Amino acid sequence: MPLGSFRFIKTIILSGLLASVSTFASDESMQRKTFLQAEKQIWNNSSATYQNLYNQLHYYPLQPYLDQKRLMTKMKLSSALEISDFLTKYEGTPLDWPLRKKWLTYLAKRKKPLLFQTFFKPTSNVELTCQHYSFELQTGVAPSRVLPKVNSLWLVGKSQPKVCDPLFEKWQQAGYRTNDIIWQRIVLSADGGKHSLIPYLTKLLPEKEQALAEIWHKVRRDPAYIINLSIFNNKTEREAEIVAYGLKRFIWRSPEQALDTYELAKALLPFTKQQQQQITLKFALALASKDHADAASWLEQVDEKLFSSNLTQWYITDALRDQNWQHIKDKLLKLPKTAQLSLQWRYWYSRSLLATNDLVQGTKLLSELAQSRHYYGFLAASYLNKASNFQNMPLVVSAEEKSLITKSPEAKRAFELFAIGRFHHARLEWNYWLSKLNEREKLVASKVANEMQWYDRAIFTLAKVGYLNDVNLRFPLGFETEIKHYAGNQKINPAWAFAIARRESSFMSDANSPAGAKGLMQIMPATAKQLARRKVSTQYLFKAKNNIKLGTKYLRNLLDRHDGNQVLATAAYNAGPYRVKSWLKDAEALPADVWIETIPFKETREYVKSVLAYQQIYQHKVGQTGSLFDQIIAMNINE
Repeated sequence: MPLGSFRFIKTIILSGLLASVSTFASDESMQRKTFLQAEKQIWNNSSATYQNLYNQLHYYPLQPYLDQKRLMTKMKLSSALEISDFLTKYEGTPLDWPLRKKWLTYLAKRKKPLLFQTFFKPTSNVELTCQHYSFELQTGVAPSRVLPKVNSLWLVGKSQPKVCDPLFEKWQQAGYRTNDIIWQRIVLSADGGKHSLIPYLTKLLPEKEQALAEIWHKVRRDPAYIINLSIFNNKTEREAEIVAYGLKRFIWRSPEQALDTYELAKALLPFTKQQQQQITLKFALALASKDHADAASWLEQVDEKLFSSNLTQWYITDALRDQNWQHIKDKLLKLPKTAQLSLQWRYWYSRSLLATNDLVQGTKLLSELAQSRHYYGFLAASYLNKASNFQNMPLVVSAEEKSLITKSPEAKRAFELFAIGRFHHARLEWNYWLSKLNEREKLVASKVANEMQWYDRAIFTLAKVGYLNDVNLRFPLGFETEIKHYAGNQKINPAWAFAIARRESSFMSDANSPAGAKGLMQIMPATAKQLARRKVSTQYLFKAKNNIKLGTKYLRNLLDRHDGNQVLATAAYNAGPYRVKSWLKDAEALPADVWIETIPFKETREYVKSVLAYQQIYQHKVGQTGSLFDQIIAMNINE
């Protein structure tokens, strides 16, 4: 075939493929537009306009969401069969619960017990569960089968919905509300629950026990109340329980008084072995976190079975503070063998060996540690003047695997919801889809998510499966253009900004923390207002570009406040600049790795370690030479 003819045919084929792709993209865009238009018409779903829009979406993955919303818009008993068909078809999917909850609430209000029971499924929703048990009793189920299940509903540390009151009354009349269960609820209310519930619970006790319940409430409000041990004159197990509870809180507020009170209380009250072990554990943690002189002796008294990573942390922290490396080495060797397996222990033990002139063994241990892609591994590599080991093992997935796995309706719904910016619903569909996949399929799904730039799902899924060595999937250059642009504007290292975003939200642009931090770089609204010099909305902060602009500006601000020290600026990004200032006040100069290890807040301590490790990875990914950890090991804090 003449070369010119071949080129002509190739051009025709490529043109056809491009036209096909263009048509698909156009159809996809049109369907999304039609879906959004149909949503706006859902209130008038019998109209010709709605029906016309709906009929254009027969092959669109999100059409079931229109059916769900239509059924939820105008609830009526005559819809029972249609609702039943929908819930049967989508049972267990994210489409199920919103409709089922609203339908059950509707049936409960209209007192339709048989229909309610037909649609009810076990749920964590307290109101519907109470209604379910009430309807069971109403429809003839034996009380002996129903009422024992009510115990768990009543036995919580907070008030329950009013709809449960009639059920609780029947449960109480049947003799299930014993004094012992009332005391259990008082304990739950005091220890992490709503202590304002205690006065109500106190009145349910016999009069002779009410005084002790009132004491418990006072101790909950102010643990210093236990100082007056004379009020515990009966020396009962219940009194010992109250004092043990108070001591574990009081030690954090007033260590000296708590220590003195415990010495006296041990001779007066019958503490159980378990109570004494728990008091010792809390005292050890509190005293170590406060750098108390008695911390070491309490740490050494903790039962080996109660050792946790948190306790190990404070044991090491307490040892490091005095910078006596022989003492540090001796103390590290006293830790349980399980604790000695951690990278943290191995790093500090290696450092103590080097500092006490055991160079051969210290270097050997550091060399082993330097193979790890981890904060301590990177520190070890820098101490040995070696390159960091990133342990990258890319996940290999075929095109066929990706094609097969994304054909399911739930996968299509998840990705389409993500495409139209319905991130919360997209994650619900993703999680449902993931629950149906085997381990290999989950890895394939994470690869697809990454390619779709749905970075947070890829990151969380890999962590869930335990596949941690594909560095590119776990540490993507999410929102690369925006981060590099705004980091450049603020003259900060873009790798630092990538690391902060990765640690704060895993690149989830609509991340919303319990404390109220918003968006990709988790900015508090008050901080955002200061940075933007005006009040900004949640939706503003959920837009990645805006969040990155403010987040990088805040990093620049913190860097300037801490004289260019990135370790301190990173700690301040998490804990706030005033806390960091308080940690530095009157403190001695310490090597940076030691200072990081002795940060009082666990969250901030782990945060700084993570961000530094992530930055090392991102510096490698963006082509920066040199190691951040070379700077860390040469740095002193508070000089």
